[in-house]
Amino acid sequence: MTSRTDLLRQVADLVPGAVGQDCVRVGVDGPDASGKTTFADELADVLRSLGRHVIRVSVDDFHNVREIRYRRGRLSPEGFWLDAFNYDRLRADVLDPLGPAGSRQYRRAAHELTTDRVLNPPYETAPPNAVLITDGLFLHRDELAACWDFSILLSVPFDVTTQRMAARDGTNPDPNHPTIQRYITAQHRYSKTCTPRSRATVVIDNTIPEAPHLVRP
Repeated sequence: MTSRTDLLRQVADLVPGAVGQDCVRVGVDGPDASGKTTFADELADVLRSLGRHVIRVSVDDFHNVREIRYRRGRLSPEGFWLDAFNYDRLRADVLDPLGPAGSRQYRRAAHELTTDRVLNPPYETAPPNAVLITDGLFLHRDELAACWDFSILLSVPFDVTTQRMAARDGTNPDPNHPTIQRYITAQHRYSKTCTPRSRATVVIDNTIPEAPHLVRP
């Protein structure tokens, strides 16, 4: 099996170069507790070691406020799929300005989850040819799929991710438990509606974090 270090370097070598002064937008997608944040951070470190300027953003900083997020109910899979994130702000603040011929003026966050505050931090200026690495759920949905110059899908079975969520968040470890269906059912809808495995540039099996392996290519 490929070591994690070797695979990260392999993926870093696949990240395309910039066109002109444009930035390169990389998305790291996968279900809850698939290891997106860790993988994105480690990929960022490898790219920096190769001399590339990296900007790290997380979709977790672009949640909608609770009034919108839970308007269909706290356990609603439909609500999780439709209302969890503020994609308008994500595109306006990050993905569009760091896209082709964009202004390169971006903001890293729109919402603070713990306090439910809407955020409007100062704009930052990305240097030419910077690499944006964004981790988050549902990155290959229709509103976002065309925004990525390179994208990664981490594939991990739900019986594994629910165990990880239980250890991390104190949720129920049973993937069939009613309190987990908000996440599992929304992921099933995402897979059926948006086929992220076919839209991603790279699919990685991250079931064993110490030894992930490429599923595609």
